Amino acid sequence: MTEEKLTFMPVIGIEIHIQLKTNSKIFCSCSTDCESAAPNTNICPVCMGLPGALPFLNRQVVQQGMLAGMALNGTLRSSTLFFRKSYFYPDLPKGFQTSQCDLPIMENGWIEVQDSEGNPKKIRIHHLHLEEDVGRLQHSTVDGRLEGADTSFVDYNRSGLALAEIVSEPDVASAREAVEFVTNLRRRVRYSGASDVDLEKGMMRFDANVSLKCSDGRRGDKVEVKNMNSFRALERAIDYEIARQTKILSQGESVLQETRHWNDARGVTTGSRTKEFYRKFIVEPDLPPLVVDSEWEARVRAMLPEMPEEKMARYIRDLALSEDAAAILTDSREVAEYFEACVAAGGAPVRTANWVLTDVLRCVNEGCSISAFPVSPKVLADLVTRIEEERFSTTQARAVFDHIVETGSSLAEAVKLCGVTEGGFTGSDLAEKVRGVLEANPDVLEEILSGKDTKGKKVKFLQGLVMKETRGSAKMPDVEVAVALALEVAKGNSGGSSGS
Repeated sequence: MTEEKLTFMPVIGIEIHIQLKTNSKIFCSCSTDCESAAPNTNICPVCMGLPGALPFLNRQVVQQGMLAGMALNGTLRSSTLFFRKSYFYPDLPKGFQTSQCDLPIMENGWIEVQDSEGNPKKIRIHHLHLEEDVGRLQHSTVDGRLEGADTSFVDYNRSGLALAEIVSEPDVASAREAVEFVTNLRRRVRYSGASDVDLEKGMMRFDANVSLKCSDGRRGDKVEVKNMNSFRALERAIDYEIARQTKILSQGESVLQETRHWNDARGVTTGSRTKEFYRKFIVEPDLPPLVVDSEWEARVRAMLPEMPEEKMARYIRDLALSEDAAAILTDSREVAEYFEACVAAGGAPVRTANWVLTDVLRCVNEGCSISAFPVSPKVLADLVTRIEEERFSTTQARAVFDHIVETGSSLAEAVKLCGVTEGGFTGSDLAEKVRGVLEANPDVLEEILSGKDTKGKKVKFLQGLVMKETRGSAKMPDVEVAVALALEVAKGNSGGSSGS
């Protein structure tokens, strides 16, 4: 009797730290600027934990935490406490971290993803709690890693920044699902305005708790994987850890419950310490209970914008946009707001969407800021309307658009400097342009009249030259007719002169 092959089902929970968008730290008035400030300049007795220094809770931090919790479909607590989480590490100057721990400000949230078969699946969020960040360690090695360093430096500017820690239930079944979960979560938090969630600036960091459920009933211990600060790193780390644990369990061995760190350069996780209860928790005696009454919650909820999924459904339903177009437009709140301002200014939704998805996003990807975009929504709506009314060709409108992007000029100035003729070249104006092209290309004309242009390539060539001469102002059907008429005249003249 053949032995049934063992199979393993990943069981994954994600922990996410997000830096909240505030001007000052969570328990003091120090600036949150960690990028441009010199090391250890935005610090004070409170965030350094000096004796006698008393913390005070930044109300803006609470509001941003409430917004993030609402964006994640969670329920807010009406009352919560802060705790001291005591442990020793060089980046923790007080010897404890102030955190909400067991009494989070938000519970029972969720984010929707697609499972492996493309069906909707909700990843439950256990809670979101507020806490302070720690300092930043810098090691004297070429790659900045601790291994091999003989000296380490600590910058405490980051110590005391406001964080939201978001903890999912172990509902994630794969690395792909994990990435979709954090991607959708990031987008909703950004929409809420609670955080910029800039990955390049370290505003979002991930830990993953990975275990495997075996088909023979065994279940491996949970391993916490740390040190992921990008979606790609999260995906690779989870895939590696699943493969590592699968190999161990397949050999009949046990997975050690431990904390492991992801080494992105080597593509492996490495053990750092076994999981044990080394942290002590006591209620923070210097902070009163945090009470969120119904009035405050209602005021904050009124600040919450339409979320991307709801916005996307509205674009498809009310504006007749395709699913792909709506998805790209709603990926960024700023881009969606620009698009909606264009439509509000009179731009036809579908054509406006095409312009935003191509020309506007092209410029944004090249470094233009959508918040200070040179082409205002009103101007883009005007260009779209002129195309719709056939007063401008798409080529003309694009030339004007590009000129405004490059120079910042007004619409009227751009139209004038680009030599655009509203309504395009028609009638005698177009006929004159065609005659000029024929006179400038006698060899091509002769080849056509002699019957050698059997495939019509030379005629197409002349049509292209006419379009170039009109700077795209003429419509191609008009150009085709005008060139055909001019060739008929030239053929008649040619026949007349040869028969005399």
